[in-house]
Formats: sequence, C-alpha cells, structure tokens
Amino acid sequence: MQASRSASAKASTNSRRRSPPPRQGPRNDAGNGRRVVANIALSLDGHYDGPGNPTNMAWVMPYAITDVARDHMTSLRESATTALLGRVNAEGFLGFWPTVIDMEGADARDVGFAKWLVDTDKVVFSSTLGEAPWQRTTIVDRPAAEVVADLKATEGGDILVLSSASVIKALLASDQIDRLAITLFPVFLGGGPRLFDDGLPAGQWTLASQAAGDHGTLALVYDRVR
Repeated sequence: MQASRSASAKASTNSRRRSPPPRQGPRNDAGNGRRVVANIALSLDGHYDGPGNPTNMAWVMPYAITDVARDHMTSLRESATTALLGRVNAEGFLGFWPTVIDMEGADARDVGFAKWLVDTDKVVFSSTLGEAPWQRTTIVDRPAAEVVADLKATEGGDILVLSSASVIKALLASDQIDRLAITLFPVFLGGGPRLFDDGLPAGQWTLASQAAGDHGTLALVYDRVR
C-alpha cells in the first residue's frame, strides 16, 4: 500500500488518458434481468495464470496496486450486489480481503472493496465444499449458466464474477456475459492457460471505457452488443 506519491507521479497521473466511466443505466441493453459482469486480469500475451503454478500471482502485484486498477475495481463493485467466485478464488479472496478492513495505512479503495466483499451476497462454485465457511455465502455445485440464469431472474444489481476463469469461460461459452472488464498488465508470462478458447459464440462487443495508468496498466471495459 502506498502512503504517498511523489510530485512527478501525480503529474503522470494527471496526464494519463481516460475515457468517461462506463455508464450504469439498465443492467443490459436487452433489459433482460440483471447485468452479468466478468472481471479478470490478463497478461499482455493473453494468459490469466503463468505456467506450472496457478496460485502464484506475484506477476499481478506491481500492477494491482496502481490507481487505475483500484479505480477500475471500485467502479465495478459499486453497482454489484452479488459476487460469483470459484472455490480457489474464494479461498484466496476471502482469506485475504477481510484482513484489509482494519489494516493500518490501507488504501481507502481497498478497504471499500474489502467491506463490500464481506457484506455482499456471494455464490461460490464448488463440488468439494460442504458448507460455506464465510458469511453471506451460498455454495453451489451446478453449471454456471444455470446459476446465472436463476440469479438474473431475481431483483438486484450487477452480478460480478471476480477473476474466476473457470466461471467466466463457462459464461462466455453460454453467451451470458453482458460486460467484460479486463485489466491488462504489460508482462509476458510465456505460457499458462488462456481466457479465450476457440469455439466461443461469435459476437460483437463495444468499448464502454478505457483508462491507462502506472507501469502501462490498461483497464478496459467492453459491453456485449445484443
């Protein structure tokens, strides 16, 4: 966490190119229930994990604490009332983020996300967890497409998939993602799994917002054209 920034860093921040924040508006262009938003970080060569060790996210850390990444995450969670996670991500997110709430010197945006994650309704996809070890959490062992179809029929804000590639891939395959939020980090991982597999439904996306930040980080938000 950064307590202060130099004058040159501030000048750099002020000079970055940004587009307006993505519109909130209806949950999706078709007006068909709640909007499904998928958030994920990708390397410049298109991977969401490196080769060999999927739990090693050291490549993310220099970029995840930039202003553009923090602002990006804040804008996504502000309109979301349900979080979707796979088991591995749930254990990582919910093992770390609640500790940030009382962390001395923590960035206010990180604290805001941590509080939101604790307080919001969470759905965790798992075939091994018997019951939820976290508050406001439902464990499901069903196809993501079915779960999301049920959630879209309920009242609420956005349904936000938090960096769980297996869930995002399933929803891309069923064409149920309305907004795709990508934080692009300027690093080559040289291997590992990719988010976009061959055989996804053909379709058009429109750029809703873009922002560039420190170290070449890009925050990109695309809306599905239906």
